[in-house]
This record gives sequence, structure tokens and C-alpha cells, in this order.
Amino acid sequence: DKRTRKYTEFDDEQRPVGVQLFGADGGRMTEASKRIIDWKRPDFIDINFGCPVNKVVSRNGGSALLRDCPMLARVAGTIARGVGDEVPVTAKIRIGWDRESVNAPEVCHILEDSGVQAIAIHGRTRSQGYSGEADWKVIGECANAVSIPVIGNGDISSGADVKKRRHESGVRGVMIGRAAMGQPWIFQHAKHFLSTG
Repeated sequence: DKRTRKYTEFDDEQRPVGVQLFGADGGRMTEASKRIIDWKRPDFIDINFGCPVNKVVSRNGGSALLRDCPMLARVAGTIARGVGDEVPVTAKIRIGWDRESVNAPEVCHILEDSGVQAIAIHGRTRSQGYSGEADWKVIGECANAVSIPVIGNGDISSGADVKKRRHESGVRGVMIGRAAMGQPWIFQHAKHFLSTG
């Protein structure tokens, strides 16, 4: 619809650009992916298995699927088989639903086996939301558990953080989220730090 199309507006100068979807119906999400690919040709499709927001989780989307690995596998596999020959399919997860059910390494294996080509991991559980510290130990375990690229996310606010987390965890990249809201120049500064020290 028009509102959804507005969310996916971007210019070619902004590439690479991915479009992220959430939900629990792999068939409908595949159809949505095909429409987006036909309309705007994003560089990748990302499946959001990490969103902690109640209105998403209550509709069985986002991090809700971390509690239902068979459903997560069906959704990821359906989308990867449906559009993976046109654009890469990636996924974003959290380390688990809560501290008692940290299952990110298992979920990473499931996603890799489903045809997902890269995984971004936010180092907090769903129950943590955005509080507490990100668990980079679990992110590192995930990076060592699968052969596809793992991108770490959580508590990155400087180039020094990028360097430290990449070195300590073995991730192939880092994702910067909330820090960019207050300092949108963080990407430029991080690149400068990594190239010059």
C-alpha cells in the first residue's frame, strides 16, 4: 500500500539498501519481498527476528519467533527459497527471549541451514529491551558457530568500540543503531579511527 511504499523510498545514491520485514507468515512475506524487489530492487531483504516491541511481538513477529524455532526456520527458509536467487536474504536476531532461554547459537545454525546469507545479532534478550549491557560473549559464540557472516550489534558508540568488538568477538562487521541517533557522524569517525588509529 501507499504507506508501506513510503517506508521503502530510497535513492540509488543511498545504496546499499536493504528492506526489513517482520511477521510469521513466510508465504505472505515472500510475496511482499517479491513486490519490493520488483518495485525498488533493494540490495538485500532482511528478516526481523529481533524486534522487542510489544505491538510486533504480540502479532508473532520480531523476537517472538525466538521462542518458536520451527516457525522461525519455516519463515526464513520460505523467504530464502522464494527470493534468495534474486537478492541475498539476511536476518536480525537477539541473543534470546530472556536470560533463561539464550539460544542465539542454535538460531544461527537454523538460519544458516535455511539459506540466510548473513545474520546481525543484537546482544540483548527480548526481555532486556534496550537496558543493561549487550552480551558480546554470546555474539562471539555465534560468529564462531556458523560460516556465514555475523554482524554484532549493541553498545557501539565509537571507532574504538568497533575495533575492540571485532577483535574480541570475531564478527565480520558491526551494526550501529541508537548511537547514530545522537551522533550521525559516528560512521565517518569510526571509519577514520579504523584507518588511522
